Amino acid sequence: MWHFYLLICSDNTIYSGISTDLLARLASHNQGKGAKYTRTRRPVRLAYFETLGTKSEALKREIEVKNFSREDKLQLIKHGLGQRLPLEKLRNL
Repeated sequence: MWHFYLLICSDNTIYSGISTDLLARLASHNQGKGAKYTRTRRPVRLAYFETLGTKSEALKREIEVKNFSREDKLQLIKHGLGQRLPLEKLRNL
């Protein structure tokens, strides 16, 4: 089982990633062992995640959401509730 996730960094930026173990990945980000981007933006907090079946699905979702504007990502965090909401639906909330 794979997860797509969004983190809020200490500088209020949004980081996205995928993982099979969310808690371990969050810990590695906060220990400075995660992605280069988050190393200087600690602590980070998990703001949103979706559970997907395969790595391919998780990567596709990450690419999709990376193309969202910051405002659309914030709407996903606020209204997504772990559901896979398309951009069009978010803009109508």
